[in-house]
Amino acid sequence: MGKNKPIIGLIVGILLAVGINSMSLAGISAAGKMCLALTFMTVAFWGFQIAQPGFTAGLYLALLVIFKVAPVPVIFSPWSTPIMYLVIGAYLIAGAVKSSGLGERIAYNFILRFVDSYRSIIISIFSLTFILSILIPHPWPRAFLIMSVMAVIIKSAGIPREDAVKIGFTVFAASVPVSMIFLTGDSVINVLAAQATGQSIGWIDWFIYMGPPNIIASILTCILILFLFKPSQEVALNKAEIQEKLASMGSMKPTEIRTAIWIFLAIVLWMTDSIHGVHLGWVTLIIAMGMALPVVGGILTPKDWGGVPIHVLLFLTAAMTIGKVGGVTGMNTWIAQTILPSTVPGNLYILAAFIATVSIAIHMALGSVIAVMGIAIPALLLFTQPMGINSIVTVFLVYTAIGIHYILPFQHLNMLVGQGEENGMYTQKEVMRLGIPLTVVVYIVCVCVLIPYWKMIGLL
Repeated sequence: MGKNKPIIGLIVGILLAVGINSMSLAGISAAGKMCLALTFMTVAFWGFQIAQPGFTAGLYLALLVIFKVAPVPVIFSPWSTPIMYLVIGAYLIAGAVKSSGLGERIAYNFILRFVDSYRSIIISIFSLTFILSILIPHPWPRAFLIMSVMAVIIKSAGIPREDAVKIGFTVFAASVPVSMIFLTGDSVINVLAAQATGQSIGWIDWFIYMGPPNIIASILTCILILFLFKPSQEVALNKAEIQEKLASMGSMKPTEIRTAIWIFLAIVLWMTDSIHGVHLGWVTLIIAMGMALPVVGGILTPKDWGGVPIHVLLFLTAAMTIGKVGGVTGMNTWIAQTILPSTVPGNLYILAAFIATVSIAIHMALGSVIAVMGIAIPALLLFTQPMGINSIVTVFLVYTAIGIHYILPFQHLNMLVGQGEENGMYTQKEVMRLGIPLTVVVYIVCVCVLIPYWKMIGLL
């Protein structure tokens, strides 16, 4: 397809919308059918990357309003929840940790103590991602910060191009499973998954349910990378250059100290949300705003608002709206009744494998993790309702399956943002090389880890 891919995607999307809306579909309202048509059109646009996802997301939202698919307050309901403000706050905090130099200082100190070979570089990427996921509540700025540190290592050690690509790829691949360990590891999709359960899931609750399984998923991913992406030669790390970089930063600046204090306060408030009852979104926004106050802040300035990408907010709004409008118009119920069998597997292990298979199949078709959550979670919640199992089980099984899974870069934004010479240096080839066997890891985690673990802690 190459150059013509966006044009082909535009035509496919429009034909899908017209075709679906022209079909005679039993059991779905006119609004539900229009929602289905516009949703598949938008997902096709995202899959073919006809334009930046923010533009096609904005188009989707506008068309929902124009065709009166749902009331405007429903379409833009994400903006009346703390989720959007959590994302805004997360980007600002991430920017503060990077611009203050605190994140870089932590990374250099870690490298000096623990890195001395190619294998230790790969393991250190996962370890740093884990450590920084507590401090920086979004995977993209975290990955780019780690990538900037890895660039110094690549240069100082004279690592050949082919191995540099493997290291760059690992930075973004590590961000996928590690970001699911803590609720604030990915302040967008983790919080959406927690919200989809319909229950109050706090920071500690998330770690109890999802932390240990995703630590195992991270270890398995790391082992897979070490097996698939072996170095062409061993690394001889020049730690003197890393030491010089650290020394050039001098002692901790007042800005770094204030940033560390605000981050410490944020972590305490995130971890105790079930005690104080303030949503993570408002906590994150308040911390970010506090970083701009005089005397106690002075970390964030007006230019830092430029670090909050409006296209991501529009994409997030559209992806969340798919599930919301789908529920209001009956689209979700229709999908559940149409594509899912009438009987639910009685065996929990078979059920987990079935949910993983359905979720992966929809993910392969739709691409976007958030879009799949918006469609698959409501449908599978209805499907598993007769079993009387906790909604947390169904939602987190779906989310684990699609949250870890990808074969092509567009199927996970963490992988998409790192692709390219100026970012992680890798191409679609590296993503597929890991992504295909990674599907086995998805099934191992869903069936062999989550079910026994949830039984052990009493969730099942």
